[in-house]
Amino acid sequence: MVRNNHFTENRKTLDKLLRSESKTDGGIPLSDILANMRFWAQVENVLIVVSDMAEGKSHIIAGGFARHLDIGDYQQENSIWESKILSLMSPQEQEEKYIAELRFFHYLRHLPRSRKTDYYLISKLRFRFKEGDIHDVLHRMYYIFDDSSEDLRYAICIYGPLPFDFNGKSYAVNSVTGIKEELTASGNDSILSRRECQILAMIDTGMKSAEIARQLNISIHTVSRHRQEIICKLQVKNTHEACRLAKSMGLL
Repeated sequence: MVRNNHFTENRKTLDKLLRSESKTDGGIPLSDILANMRFWAQVENVLIVVSDMAEGKSHIIAGGFARHLDIGDYQQENSIWESKILSLMSPQEQEEKYIAELRFFHYLRHLPRSRKTDYYLISKLRFRFKEGDIHDVLHRMYYIFDDSSEDLRYAICIYGPLPFDFNGKSYAVNSVTGIKEELTASGNDSILSRRECQILAMIDTGMKSAEIARQLNISIHTVSRHRQEIICKLQVKNTHEACRLAKSMGLL
């Protein structure tokens, strides 16, 4: 399989972003989470991954659906990313999954603390099954916060068959009302500001900070601050990678 270097780097940076939100080990104990997820996996026959943000580890609980996947006796990983499961997806699918999770993270970031726990992410993914055929898979992701609903403690990913098709690729779903909002480029305003998009577009044309500052009538210091904000919000290493990811997301 061709190595997806873009996704590998983006995964590292999103890892850093998610884990930086976990500042405490308070909240529901891991043992209680795992006990509930084992029951859930048995009832729904789904494959569940519980990622512990504080410890940087993932626990894999295989329901009946896992029999379709070539993952062997996969029970734990020293990462918040389930690499064996991700390897069943094409590089493009991995990239789209990353973008959906990044958009979902920023979607929650703009909600009041009391409402963050009301939402989860659903995505339609394409997996290569054990026999070699490609199938649609339903992915659901829930964030579990500490008792104050402020610090992120666990991410729970649930994989199973797609019981019905739906338009689009990913949605933020309100579990209280059932209302869903598609996470597309139209929602990118919650990630980069208009000025940041403008500056990134100018960077993409090859303009230097001094040129951008002169054209926008702002200081070089302000341009540099915007560059750092862009890198931080997109969780990439440099503006070259920011331009590439922004194009994938429809920001540019």
